[in-house]
Amino acid sequence: MKKHNFYAGPSILSEYTIKNTAAAVENFAGMGLSLLEVSHRSKEFIAVSDEARALIKELLDVPAGYDVLFLGGGASLQFCMAPYNFLKKKASYLDTGTWAAKAIKEAKFFGEVDVVGSSKADNYTYIPKNYTVSEDSDYFHYTSNNTIYGTEIKEDPIVKVPLISDMSSDIFSRPVDVSKYDLIYAGAQKNLGPAGVTIAIVKVDALNSDRPIPTMLSYKTHTDKESMFNTPPVLPVFSVLQTLKWYKEMGGIVALQKKNIEKAGLLYDEIDRNRLFKGTANPEDRSLMNVCFVMNEEYKDLEGDFNKLATERGMVGIKGHRSAGGFRASIYNAMPISSVQALVDAMKEFEKQH
Repeated sequence: MKKHNFYAGPSILSEYTIKNTAAAVENFAGMGLSLLEVSHRSKEFIAVSDEARALIKELLDVPAGYDVLFLGGGASLQFCMAPYNFLKKKASYLDTGTWAAKAIKEAKFFGEVDVVGSSKADNYTYIPKNYTVSEDSDYFHYTSNNTIYGTEIKEDPIVKVPLISDMSSDIFSRPVDVSKYDLIYAGAQKNLGPAGVTIAIVKVDALNSDRPIPTMLSYKTHTDKESMFNTPPVLPVFSVLQTLKWYKEMGGIVALQKKNIEKAGLLYDEIDRNRLFKGTANPEDRSLMNVCFVMNEEYKDLEGDFNKLATERGMVGIKGHRSAGGFRASIYNAMPISSVQALVDAMKEFEKQH
């Protein structure tokens, strides 16, 4: 039976990425060695790292003056690392979900944090609007996509201070004006590769903190050594390169965005049409990556039955996060529209049954 992978992360990868990574695990670059056992300083792996960084710059149209880093620790480490390097006195944060709240908590260790807007009181069902970012802020931090609650900021915010963003779950799904940012970071395990590597796009000239920073937590350490200060996660970086190559073959960011809009539209249209289901996020803030929905109140007792039907149809990972309940279909870049259609068909079939 074909499996339809709706896991939120680690999540679906392209067949191209999986096939090429599997081959390299057996024999990397014709060396007669596994990718798992080669030196990160071998010329063969350095070529992988260099090509991956170059492709990130090409696909996202990264301007001069920025460096691309491969780091460990996931976005959770970046919650600390970003303010450690960029927060001098005060920073502004937007509270849009669980991960944004965790970033706010960490930033408070390093300076004043102005939470300019929050949708927590309404269970993070929308993106706050009409907030004001103080011009004396060192930066404005936001989480672009909220995996648990299914909301997304789909355009670069217009503010008069540098931007920092956690784009872990929607990077490479839409165009981004990188020139507005001091830092963009993203855990790979949503839209890029397996867990174990974090991408950071850093404006090098902005790294001028006077604060003493432990060596491994300083971005300058990693920009100076081109992500080779310590051993990088070799296999995840290789997989990221395969995904980036596939993205280029697919037509780049604009083509991916078009497909994502089509996939999300197909599923949201069914949620809105089907009398058994309802979406949980404000329609104008709905994520293109994580579609969250629940049973309508009068059909709440059928939730387990629908989950059973979906499982029988080969769908995995559609159960909502434990803090949100209901269902969550994560439809990242690698998700084919045929899998989204399979979920829609299951919803239609379930409606006929009930």
